[in-house]
Amino acid sequence: MHKENQPLIFENSVPGRVGYSLPEFDVPEMDLTELIPSGYIREQEPELPEVSELDIMRHYTALSKRNHGVDSGFYPLGSCTMKYNPKMNETAARMNGFAHLHPLQEEDTVQGALELMYDLQEHLVEITGMDAVTLQPAAGAHGEWTGLMMIRAYHYANGDKGRTKVIVPDSAHGTNPASAVVAGFETVTVKSNDQGLVDLEDLKRVVGPDTAALMLTNPNTLGLFEENILEMAEIVHGAGGKLYYDGANLNAVMSKARPGDMGFDVVHLNLHKTFTGPHGGGGPGSGPVGVKSDLIPYLPKPVLTKENDKFVLDYDRPSSIGRVKPYFGNFGINVRAYTYIRTMGPDGLKAVTEYAVLNANYMMRRLAPYFDLPYDRHCKHEFVLSGSRQKKLGVRTLDVAKRLLDFGYHPPTIYFPLNVEECIMIEPTETESKETLDAFIDAMIQIAKEAEENPEIVQEAPHTTVIGRLDETLAARKPVLRYKKEVETPQEV
Repeated sequence: MHKENQPLIFENSVPGRVGYSLPEFDVPEMDLTELIPSGYIREQEPELPEVSELDIMRHYTALSKRNHGVDSGFYPLGSCTMKYNPKMNETAARMNGFAHLHPLQEEDTVQGALELMYDLQEHLVEITGMDAVTLQPAAGAHGEWTGLMMIRAYHYANGDKGRTKVIVPDSAHGTNPASAVVAGFETVTVKSNDQGLVDLEDLKRVVGPDTAALMLTNPNTLGLFEENILEMAEIVHGAGGKLYYDGANLNAVMSKARPGDMGFDVVHLNLHKTFTGPHGGGGPGSGPVGVKSDLIPYLPKPVLTKENDKFVLDYDRPSSIGRVKPYFGNFGINVRAYTYIRTMGPDGLKAVTEYAVLNANYMMRRLAPYFDLPYDRHCKHEFVLSGSRQKKLGVRTLDVAKRLLDFGYHPPTIYFPLNVEECIMIEPTETESKETLDAFIDAMIQIAKEAEENPEIVQEAPHTTVIGRLDETLAARKPVLRYKKEVETPQEV
């Protein structure tokens, strides 16, 4: 239920009140049935709210205050790198020469934009240790699919159509197995060992002549660096497979270690994560894909190249998997990422990694006495706690997340990865101050104490939000998708 002092715009509606004005109708009137079948024409006016312009402004301003974003508060969403988006990037993306381009313009008229994209590709090649990059994919999962399609094309070109399986760790992002299936592969799970890393013996067991690729995130989804990555690469390459790098966690190793040097053949990056494009709200994202030299023939076309100081889009790529995105990717996000990389420079990008890792380890060590720590070792950019200690007191991880809302925080990722019971996954990023980290830590400690001393306050949270605790099962199975004004039932006298 909405609080009484925050009515919805429908509840402010007054018959006859108008909040807009339209110009005079300047086209001849006609019978709509000449254009639209009568069965599709309204016979009654739609039930829209009748409000003033001021009512509308206050309504949407109030809604904006209910929304949580990285500009309004800490966003510790594990595996998502919800860091601050510098406003300098926004200014660059809105420059007339970029914002007012049309994707169908002749190449000669957009050389500046093509140069930026080409330069961005070269920077990403250097950062990842790959040999070529395409900017076409629209987001991370789209990049995963694109990379897997290139791997499949590579195997097919070598007459190796029997490679039908993609190996995925049990701690992988959910998009990994999903992308593999959409790309036409079967998935095989490889287990983690007691240190939270890929079990090499289990990898040897599942790899074989039908292996197309191993999809891996390093550091992995537990925030732990895969120490045996060179051995893993040797195992997979020895069987004729390829290594795919999920770049969601690149923020932990950027300018410190490169996927290409670890043995990976394909990598996707999330420009809306590591490289500060706006993240959340449905996009737009950007998921460039880098490849080693033997996969370059299969890059999506057109491929952006440079010929005699001119930038051209090369469509003559007979082995290409084809275009994967209309036009040339989400250009505005490319501009933002390019601005970020050029602003930070090599030393700045290295500092990003150092502070991201420092912040995560600081938080992990301060919270370890109050929650279970499944893997008591140095983490990278993120870490996982377990709420199993609180569960024994009747307080679930979901309850902890709901209680955090009362402190004004967006909850961290919960119940993922699946191989940690009552998982709480926290990623502070490098852009948060120590004061912000300490305040969040204090809130988590208070909730842990409440679970021991007053569990009801946690179990019934949130208490301060516009909408209280929802029946999540009912909301998922029977969602209410449109507004219905509540009608008061007359009381019996």
